[in-house]
Amino acid sequence: MIEIRRSEERGYADHGWLQSFHSFSFAGYHDPRHMGFGPLRVINEDRVAPGTGFGAHGHRDMEIISYVLDGALAHRDNMGNGSVIRPGDVQRMSAGRGVQHSEFNHDKLGQTHFLQIWIEPSARGIEPGYEDRRFDADAKRGRLALIASSDGRDGSVTIHQDASVHAGLFDGDERAELPIAPGRRIYVHMARGALMVNGQRLEAGDALKLAGEERLVLEGGREAEVLVFDLP
Repeated sequence: MIEIRRSEERGYADHGWLQSFHSFSFAGYHDPRHMGFGPLRVINEDRVAPGTGFGAHGHRDMEIISYVLDGALAHRDNMGNGSVIRPGDVQRMSAGRGVQHSEFNHDKLGQTHFLQIWIEPSARGIEPGYEDRRFDADAKRGRLALIASSDGRDGSVTIHQDASVHAGLFDGDERAELPIAPGRRIYVHMARGALMVNGQRLEAGDALKLAGEERLVLEGGREAEVLVFDLP
């Protein structure tokens, strides 16, 4: 099974200070055909105006990954963590039994463009946690770098779910393959540029769902940045 969803089919919200595209139902956007994919529940592509952001608010029982494309995102939480993440950084917050946090555009002059990803954990009520890791462009150039996994292997951030998240940069002749274990499914999100994925051309904001296939093939990129989710 291969299913493509184009960028313009996503939900959209314009709050003035925030422009957000929703790959799955979120807040005021509801589409019963797009409630998630396995434990992958949210991919929001957010653009936050300078000097603005999300004030303190709560989450629980969710693995939240932030992936910055441009700009700088400041994070504060009631666990005592404070950080600023930039392109190449991956942040994971396990909300568990409850956490409060805020996120702001740390760049006073430019827009911050990032992906906020929610993955449902395999267990509820866990201890809240936080970590961030850096994966520079060389780590992702022409390959799929593991950025999140259930066991933190290869320097990835640790999520409480049997899922893996990869990120890659592809241009020209660069090519990568990912074997798909039986019973697993793949979700591909194009962050920017264009790429051929199992013979299908994807452009920025497009997504591809894959099930019952033996491998994922990425090739023919044009300044492409892509996220790949390996899901139960």
